[in-house]
Amino acid sequence: MPPSSAWLPPAPPPRPPDEIRRALPGASHSSSERMTRAQRAAHVDRRLEELFPDTPIPLDHHDPFTLLVAVLLSAQCTDARVNTITPALFALASNPRDMARQSVEAIREIIRPCGLSPRKSQAIRDLSEILVTQHGGEVPADFDALEALPGVGHKTASVVMAQAFGVPAFPVDTHIHRIAKRWKLTEGRNVEQTERDLKKLFPRERWNALHLRIIFYGRAHCSARGCDGWSCLLCRELFPPKKSRS
Repeated sequence: MPPSSAWLPPAPPPRPPDEIRRALPGASHSSSERMTRAQRAAHVDRRLEELFPDTPIPLDHHDPFTLLVAVLLSAQCTDARVNTITPALFALASNPRDMARQSVEAIREIIRPCGLSPRKSQAIRDLSEILVTQHGGEVPADFDALEALPGVGHKTASVVMAQAFGVPAFPVDTHIHRIAKRWKLTEGRNVEQTERDLKKLFPRERWNALHLRIIFYGRAHCSARGCDGWSCLLCRELFPPKKSRS
């Protein structure tokens, strides 16, 4: 896995909306051309690839272990802040064997600005020891084995599988869940149902890049407060206003 320059560089700069419209003729839909869910999914996939052709991993890391730790730290913490913390942490220990030798207190002192430091420091220390004793000091490329590690849930395991090992996965956090509901790609009441719905809608080979593109687009154009569901480029195209009758 090539090193990443950020789980926020923030997002790669998107192409201007006017340029996208010119590049994709015929992409707009009139109010009489309401799209099906499958059509909306295809439109989203095509548009996001045009807006964000590159999908850098936003968390600084240089191998599966450092990515695993960075993703664990990102829970309830911004990627930008994680990227300011991990250089000192990885200077202390950047592999499972060295990390397992550290005290929980030493790890906690470094990661304190990320929040939840007591729980995260204990998890980092414990999962490092498990990787050494049960997995030969390597991060396993296996969902079940990853989710069995302390502090590692399904979303964290999905990010590691997708970005460290290239295994198709669709990590869904609350932001992707919110946008997918806004674009009517799911009616899921939780991230688990939304993940299942998105996996059915999009080709498997698109999952790894697409989940990042949705995050990038949401941050740049379709935030919870910055878009009312009608104002950003994709919301306007997916749900064009009805033409008023004269």
